[in-house]
Amino acid sequence: MAMPDQEFADGANYGSVAIMTKEPAAVAPRTIASRLEFVRFTRLHRTLHACMIVSFLTLALTGLSLKFSYTPWAFRLAHLLGGFETAGFIHRLAALVMFGTFATHLVTLIRDKRRSQVSWRSVLLGPNTLLPTKRDAHEFVGTMKWFLGRGPRPDYGRWTYWEKFDYFAVFWGILVIGSTGLTLWFPVFFTRFVPGAFINVATIIHSDEALLATGFIFTVHFFNTHLRPEKFPMDTTIFTGHMPLNELKRDKPREYAALLAAGELEQHLEEPQPAVIIKAIRAFAWVALAIGFSVVVWIVYAMIFAYR
Repeated sequence: MAMPDQEFADGANYGSVAIMTKEPAAVAPRTIASRLEFVRFTRLHRTLHACMIVSFLTLALTGLSLKFSYTPWAFRLAHLLGGFETAGFIHRLAALVMFGTFATHLVTLIRDKRRSQVSWRSVLLGPNTLLPTKRDAHEFVGTMKWFLGRGPRPDYGRWTYWEKFDYFAVFWGILVIGSTGLTLWFPVFFTRFVPGAFINVATIIHSDEALLATGFIFTVHFFNTHLRPEKFPMDTTIFTGHMPLNELKRDKPREYAALLAAGELEQHLEEPQPAVIIKAIRAFAWVALAIGFSVVVWIVYAMIFAYR
């Protein structure tokens, strides 16, 4: 099938009359096809990510207002939320949302595995695995060389090494921050199994690990996702679920080639989201970005200029 540019060039060889008499119906299907976008994330994936964003931002704001309660901004934030006691209630409610989001994701993984009728070995060790592999190590080295101008950009597949790191960071956060948070939430219950001194240890771990997670998400993750030159100022793929084909070719060349070779690319193409949906998504994403960057500034201020 000839590309539109090629058709125009061929028509130009026969003069302007040939171009003017081209039937509109002949180009309409190609025009529609050129607008199709690659579906990277399902509606459920987008919903879970939105729940993760809202719950994480809420946990960060309420938790940091307590951790840095000696700063003016934390005091004002807690007052805006209804006081420190109310902020604690909101914090625990957001934790329940995050636990529910994480549990739903695990259930979805098991359900999708059963529906696809593949083995766990294929899921965990297949070409689209989210587990770190030797290829990820090679791509990391290749990326560092590319940054320094000493090699080509690696041909990334469906998941890059930094995306895998972000993915498993959630597992680590749920395990460490979640478990210590539950310990602080139900100290009487947990001190039946652990020494009382562990409550103090859990307080330190929960506070510092949460601060580390917040700083990482609002700096490294935001940069990798939104502030890279090819994505700036915002990557809406996780919100819309769609990725333009030119971005797929550029960012995921190995996945694009594999889909073409298997003849499965067309199965993953859809019309773009309506403009009103895109505007709403961008508004939500900009609010989340603004809150995240503001939190980073507040943390730096609290730790350097208002520490006591």
